[in-house]
Amino acid sequence: MFNAKNGRLRLHGAVMDYILFGKGEKDLVMIPGLGDGLLTVRGKALPFSLMYTKYAKAFRVWMFSRPDPLPQGHTTRDMARDLKDAMVLLDIEKASVIGISQGGMIAQHLAIDYPEKVEKLVLTVTVPCANEVLTQNVQNWMEMARRDDYAAIMEDNLRQMYTEAYVKKNRWLLPITTRVGKPKSFDRFLVQAEACLTHDAASGLGAITAPTLILGGGQDRTLGVGGSYALQEAIPNSRLRVWEDYGHALYDEAPDFDDVVMGFLQE
Repeated sequence: MFNAKNGRLRLHGAVMDYILFGKGEKDLVMIPGLGDGLLTVRGKALPFSLMYTKYAKAFRVWMFSRPDPLPQGHTTRDMARDLKDAMVLLDIEKASVIGISQGGMIAQHLAIDYPEKVEKLVLTVTVPCANEVLTQNVQNWMEMARRDDYAAIMEDNLRQMYTEAYVKKNRWLLPITTRVGKPKSFDRFLVQAEACLTHDAASGLGAITAPTLILGGGQDRTLGVGGSYALQEAIPNSRLRVWEDYGHALYDEAPDFDDVVMGFLQE
């Protein structure tokens, strides 16, 4: 369905998983968040093509994981360079880019450092630089990872990212996800988590030339909604949409989220 394909690249001495699906002529790159450090996109082309059918009908959709292994000290800017290099290897001349959470941090650097690669930019529940809310949550997750407590990470993620109604409805899934999704090692997660703590693209945001849509959740307990307003103020000619009743996982919960993004991408 939708020409779903799973792929791997050799990049800078590491392996980079990616998936591709869709029937459109233009390219769309999706960059996942910190959860990529726990579970990559490997082998998920078909289920993601079903999840993102609206995008698959209009675009060739690419989703990239971070390389494996990741060296210590690898920053969100380094990850943007990795993504650019992957686009070059796959002959993706230019694409619209959707970055979610840490993916949005990477997308900021991609648009700043490699503007020729970004046609349109969607920054979802992300920040220009680490703030107090993000730092507290990420440090807590890193401590859980060092204790090898995957169940605690997943439970805290559910509570921090989703609305209370969603948590009550889906808490039964936790025992399942904690059994089947635990990584063999938390090394990649810890490197990516540290990259969140050191992220700072604020000084370069004024150089972004791609049309930009910024999306935030008014109840975001993961990194706060303030970063969305700061991004809108710093990026020239950008637009901001905040869903006041949703949190960090508004991309899962807001019923009109995909329609808003598609409307922007297809203008």
